[in-house]
Amino acid sequence: MAEAQVHQRPVNTKRPTPGRARDAYFDNAKYLAIVLVALGHAWEPLYATSRSAAALYLLVYAFHMPAFTLISGYFSRSFDMRRDRLQRLVTGVVVPYLVFQVAYAAFRYAAGDRPDLSVDLLDPWFLTWFLAALFVWRLTTPLWRIVRWPVPLALAIAALASASPDIGSTLDLQRVLQFLPFFVLGMQLKPEHFALLRRREVRIAAVPVFAGALAFAYWAVPRMNDAWFYHTDSAETLGAPWWCGMLMQAAMFGCSLVLTACFLAWVPGRRAWCSALGAGTLYGYLLHGFLAKGSRWWNWYDAPWVHTPWGAVVITLIAAAVVTVLCTPPVQRALRWAMEPKMDWAFRPARRCSSTSPTVRC
Repeated sequence: MAEAQVHQRPVNTKRPTPGRARDAYFDNAKYLAIVLVALGHAWEPLYATSRSAAALYLLVYAFHMPAFTLISGYFSRSFDMRRDRLQRLVTGVVVPYLVFQVAYAAFRYAAGDRPDLSVDLLDPWFLTWFLAALFVWRLTTPLWRIVRWPVPLALAIAALASASPDIGSTLDLQRVLQFLPFFVLGMQLKPEHFALLRRREVRIAAVPVFAGALAFAYWAVPRMNDAWFYHTDSAETLGAPWWCGMLMQAAMFGCSLVLTACFLAWVPGRRAWCSALGAGTLYGYLLHGFLAKGSRWWNWYDAPWVHTPWGAVVITLIAAAVVTVLCTPPVQRALRWAMEPKMDWAFRPARRCSSTSPTVRC
């Protein structure tokens, strides 16, 4: 845990480049968030047999993807239609999406989850929804910089999406729109906001907030449909009236935002052993999906010991260790061709400006 003075240090506002040191705080936050994603998937099969595991599952699902989305929005603030940023959008988002849509389809076919080998590039499966969402969100970034009330507008769009059962599965737009407010809010945040969260008194206050949230989750397990936390369906699909979906959207945004703030308050600000893994979180995110789904298809959770308290602890430790390994530099180097390809061959050479006049823009 960082010292009390850490909150006074300014947070780096620029995106890291190869020649600039990365911001340890955000690297730590991304790593911890991706570990929570893996833990959520590891706890899901225990939901029906352990109320404690189900409570932890609900708690994690209330904020882990909102936190990841908010951080993504923060680092997308400078995105515009400049050539290098568009190329990065293609190589860092579109290409991994295509690669893993195909890889997941082949994996499902090989595992016997589907009878034929077919790929639907417009219907994200499992974890690839986030790449589709990131592509849409970043393309709309210039719009959010010019509207007067970006966060209320994004909340209104999310509420309308929750009330609209006919959006369809194309690019998983229901989830894209319902998570949109967190991305837009991240765009509005500044370094001083994160500095406030890292104050000692905020970290202390986060303890009872999380304890209360866990107690509420334990109470809610048999009383609440956990599908609300996925943001994949409209209210009507979940058996509720349309206006209930709009109210739930607002309530869950507030709940997720508070828990995200508590999570970010606990993130260490100093460089730690896990800081180097922050650059590989997308690797861990997409790769652990094979094990998350394979563990169900291959009946790994059928063993009786898995559904004991100590079995749940072992599953938790294994999930955290696996996703940690998948974020390491050796894995990044081995799969950079698919996750971060240069692809210079696919783009036209940049046109050089020969004009020396300061009034001429090329």
